[in-house]
Amino acid sequence: MQQDDDAAAFTLNGVTKRFGQTYALQDVTLSIPGGAVGLLGPNGAGKSTLIRIVLSLISPTNGSVTLLGSPDARPMLDKVGYMPEHDCLPPAMTAVGFVAYMGQVSGLDSDVSLERTHDILDYVGLGEERYRQIKGFSTGMRQKVKFAQALVHEPSLVFFDEPTNGMDPQGRKEMLDMLRDVISTGKSIILSSHLLPDIEYVCDDVVILQDGRILMHDSLEHMLDAKQVSVRIVGDQEGVMALLKDRGLSVEARGSMLIIEGGVEARDIFEAAHLANSHVSYLYPHVKRLEDVFIQAVSHHE
Repeated sequence: MQQDDDAAAFTLNGVTKRFGQTYALQDVTLSIPGGAVGLLGPNGAGKSTLIRIVLSLISPTNGSVTLLGSPDARPMLDKVGYMPEHDCLPPAMTAVGFVAYMGQVSGLDSDVSLERTHDILDYVGLGEERYRQIKGFSTGMRQKVKFAQALVHEPSLVFFDEPTNGMDPQGRKEMLDMLRDVISTGKSIILSSHLLPDIEYVCDDVVILQDGRILMHDSLEHMLDAKQVSVRIVGDQEGVMALLKDRGLSVEARGSMLIIEGGVEARDIFEAAHLANSHVSYLYPHVKRLEDVFIQAVSHHE
């Protein structure tokens, strides 16, 4: 997916990041639009490193970055919010004290920051706990404090790095619904997660990373649009697969099953089986899930 750099939330051009002999990112070129974009990949794929480079928290080994159209991220940071993956909350501060302080760091006057802090702590469900020290908070409450500080200054672009980490099912659902609320206000969000259901629930566009490389970048709708058919062949499975590939279809063998991508007709499958002196014992058309796309992208990379 291509995006005009001037209209992009951020871009990376040939970005590599190396820690010693380990590559966290390898020659990443990417243009991320506004809206709701998911960074999907297993732990260690490079998602957090990518975000930290975009926010100028660390420097790339090679390559260049723009944020909201600017090659220098620093003047743009008051327009950006960031909810980090790791717990970085000061234990001795209260929720209201910390969030209000972060609002001032992002350029708000103290009175405005305090007013917005009270509003957003009420919104995330911490109104009754706002004057408690953070060290007494549960994991879910701490995640909500991080969420609140990322939004207190009304940024136009917000990065959420694994926001549902450590949350119980109810808390996770609340967090995901809050992310959707953020999107509904017209803000752009970048959601980094290794949890496919979180990405599928929130995002419109998806970037799949593995081993510091971009495997895929497309709209979620387009990723899931392609039809998929599972077929079990009795007889010459390889012969049937070759005949279907000759017709321009994408076919992959997974154990005893053939997985056929695209707009294949059932009659084409039965005809190929007949030509290969075989027959179809099972045929099931199904809708693609993001998990299917992810597994396919990663397996092709390996």
